[in-house]
Amino acid sequence: MKLTRLSLANFRNYAELEIEPVAGLNVFIGANAQGKSNLLEAIAMLGTGKSFRTNKESDTIRNGVDVASVGGDTAMRAGSLRLSCSIATSARGTRKIYTINGQSVRYASFLGKARVVTFVPADLHLVGGAPSSRRAVLNVALAQEQPAYYRELARYQKAVAQKNAMLRGELVDDDLLAVYNRTLIESGTVLMLARNHLVGAMGHAACEVHARWTRGAETLDLRYEPNVVFEVPTADGIAHAFAQRLHERAEAERVRQSALVGPHRDDLGLLLDGESLAAYGSQGQQRTAVLALKVAEYTVMHERDGEAPLLLLDDVLSELDAERAAAFLAGVGGFEQAFVTATHLPDGLMPAGTWRVAGATLAAA
Repeated sequence: MKLTRLSLANFRNYAELEIEPVAGLNVFIGANAQGKSNLLEAIAMLGTGKSFRTNKESDTIRNGVDVASVGGDTAMRAGSLRLSCSIATSARGTRKIYTINGQSVRYASFLGKARVVTFVPADLHLVGGAPSSRRAVLNVALAQEQPAYYRELARYQKAVAQKNAMLRGELVDDDLLAVYNRTLIESGTVLMLARNHLVGAMGHAACEVHARWTRGAETLDLRYEPNVVFEVPTADGIAHAFAQRLHERAEAERVRQSALVGPHRDDLGLLLDGESLAAYGSQGQQRTAVLALKVAEYTVMHERDGEAPLLLLDDVLSELDAERAAAFLAGVGGFEQAFVTATHLPDGLMPAGTWRVAGATLAAA
């Protein structure tokens, strides 16, 4: 997949912008606070329909106006698509409108039409941060790839919220609790199966790319760490283990007034040479591992249906010396289409798709 056109209107610090990215590597280069990261945020919204930088999406609207929009044309194996996402704010709140080829669609239909894999500096906290951040990596990848996963995730999260609300109330209705638990088992089984398969595939890919980068000096391992431990990775096996665990923890859930069992408490383990990367890895080792994780995500998404996602890498060169930066860009240039932001490039290196960014204006270098 390639993004052949990107247009912005009143998005972040861009009043208006239209560019035609090239195939392969596109580099946005410029000083800080000029709008480089805003471009990656906009491209990502064409895939996920949401900002990866803020939960308050009215923040993406340029100061002094009420509506912002992001649009793009994509070229895929099955043909081309024109995608757009607009964000409008008013006294009644923030509203978003999604369109495909000019027709308004619901978010679930928009999600994943253009697939993206992103790396931003905040992702370095994936290693030692909360499990929720690592679950989010799996959820974003799978929701873009599998519409059924997104539907079951939404169903599961609704059931967790309803169960928690009842457990915190004055009276627990056992019949209703059983209904919530059945929903958790049904949807949770789908989530756990998908996560188990994805982590297995990503683990193999991440190990390979990490070994190339470190010349085999270290071994990276990814492990799915489900809250419900299962012996057989089948729907029946997981559902049985889930039901048993809910039974075992029923009293604890009532005492703590919270749902304690299920994939909303899963984790993704990252190990280096068999040891916890969070506990024993250096900052450089953690950075390399996270980048390998993102490349693995890209690789698996590409292999599964033959359609390459867009690769978005924000400030990825900042801690690399000139030799490593040049080698990294050479590798990324082999992807179908990648977008990289940087404050500068190594001497003598100027890819064909290099754009200079200053004050929310772009000029081809």
